[in-house]
Amino acid sequence: MKKRKKSNLTKYNNMGYVFVLPFVVVFLIFNVYPVLRTLYLSFTNTKIVGVGEPDWVGFNNYVRCLTDKFFWKALWNTVKMWGVNIILQLGLAFLLMMVFSDVKYKMKGLKVFRIVYYLPNLIAATSVAFLFQTLLDWRYGTFNRIILEIYKLFGMQYNPVDWLGSGATAPYVISVIQTWMWFGNSFIMLMAGVQGISNDYFEAAAIDGAGRWTIFGKITLPLIKPIMMYVAITSLIGGLQLFDMPFLMSNASSVSYKDMQTVVMYMYKFGFTTGTTQTGYASAIAYVLFLIILTVSVIQVKLFNRKED
Repeated sequence: MKKRKKSNLTKYNNMGYVFVLPFVVVFLIFNVYPVLRTLYLSFTNTKIVGVGEPDWVGFNNYVRCLTDKFFWKALWNTVKMWGVNIILQLGLAFLLMMVFSDVKYKMKGLKVFRIVYYLPNLIAATSVAFLFQTLLDWRYGTFNRIILEIYKLFGMQYNPVDWLGSGATAPYVISVIQTWMWFGNSFIMLMAGVQGISNDYFEAAAIDGAGRWTIFGKITLPLIKPIMMYVAITSLIGGLQLFDMPFLMSNASSVSYKDMQTVVMYMYKFGFTTGTTQTGYASAIAYVLFLIILTVSVIQVKLFNRKED
């Protein structure tokens, strides 16, 4: 039998594999391999990668993690900081969305406000940490100085607060800073969802005499649920992986460190800190955190879908 010749179209389509091959190779090496390698290490007693032969310990690292009171303390710190942050962040984003989407007010300058609100998200975390460490310094910080001058106006005495050195205030300060950095991103996402809704709905409701709360509850909210679900899930993932701001603004020797240590900071302690390196245990912490995020994300999706039904 004669072999069938490949058509020019088939040859042209096969060239697509050549173009995607570099991405696939890089993705497998730098994304898939580290994930699988971390999974393997989580079942071993590896201290430092490359030093000695690791022994297989099964689920010992996971049992240790689930019974580690310091892990649960770090998780509670993370949830606490994320919870305050998400309430403030989404609350402010929703408020701005309602103002700028109100057909009765027809607010102008949305593009300018988008840039202004999103700017904090573009500043490097190290710069933000240094800025707020300076502003919140309990002796010479601008924030305490402003409060002191206000107290003086009323003839009152003010004792400077160590905002970052006290466990009672430090986690919430981090939450407020995170809100300042990220509410612009949430606002832009929500406004993108609102702008995808036809103006005919809003104008028809306004003509019929519907109030802004009725319009918001009956038209805006139901139609932006997919965007809300996306913002909620990404905020959850980012919140439970919180690391940079608490790490940069805390000191292991300070009193407030135990209240600012997040799960990722706890994992970093065992994964990369000299003297406490236990790579196998750090890998198990990473996967336990992954399972927690996955479980809560699935619950969020189920809740949003139930509301839609």
